[in-house]
Amino acid sequence: MRSPAAPGVRAGTLLAALGVVAFSFTFPSISWALEGLGPWSAAAWRAALAGAASVVVLLVTRAPVPNRRHWGPLAVVAGGVFLGYPLLTSLALHTSSTAHAAVVVGLLPLTTAAYAAVRFRTRHSRTFWAAALAGAAVVAGFALQQSGGAPTTADLYLLLALVVCAAGYAEGGRLAREMPGWQVVSWAAAACLPLAAVGTGAALWAEPVHLTGRSVAGLLWAVGGSTLLGMAVWYRGMAMIGVARAGQLQLAQPLLTLLWSVTLLGEHLTPAAPLAAVAVLVCIVVTQRADS
Repeated sequence: MRSPAAPGVRAGTLLAALGVVAFSFTFPSISWALEGLGPWSAAAWRAALAGAASVVVLLVTRAPVPNRRHWGPLAVVAGGVFLGYPLLTSLALHTSSTAHAAVVVGLLPLTTAAYAAVRFRTRHSRTFWAAALAGAAVVAGFALQQSGGAPTTADLYLLLALVVCAAGYAEGGRLAREMPGWQVVSWAAAACLPLAAVGTGAALWAEPVHLTGRSVAGLLWAVGGSTLLGMAVWYRGMAMIGVARAGQLQLAQPLLTLLWSVTLLGEHLTPAAPLAAVAVLVCIVVTQRADS
């Protein structure tokens, strides 16, 4: 007999998957933005524009102010997803390829699940963790093979981005069970606006700006597609199917990013990609079924 929760699980999985697709364009879009902006400017503009748009949305919709107990998790989301992750990945992409940076999102599902397990005391089967570790290993190995496997300064930025983003994802996914996902995104982004505005002015003073059509398009997608739309459906999906299970869908994100890096950036993709894609998809299926 089919579980009554099945429709909700399917809808949550679809929303989380749409978020992953939106996120998969982030690194290529930031690479475009970096053609006209420095890494600090790109991150500051991204946070400032997202914050300004969120303020407008909150005012137009007359969204209620979050309860006092919600502001702690919102601060983690703001610092991890809207400030830390964009800045650290922009700094990494300034000296690294999108293929190398893809190792971050390859390991992010495992880190998010681990954070959620410790923070919220969630339990999962051994099969779930074995499949998650296997998927993360495949993605990490594939991404590192694409970049040559040599550790660089960018790796430190990527590691730090992995930690802060996992915390932001887990806290936001949990919070989206108590308030709409778009409100989680909007309030977190709006909270960043004062700091982002100051950072934008400082970055523009310190870094040269040479805007082009591609750099503007990349920045706008990073703001509207990845940050606002992507995060809204992503948090809603996590609220419906759980932080860890939704996080495993991100195992497909590095491979999608590598596909866009070929079609949009002209990077070379090795024949190993189809094999890695199959292995990752198998791991995703196992994690989705392990605890159902």
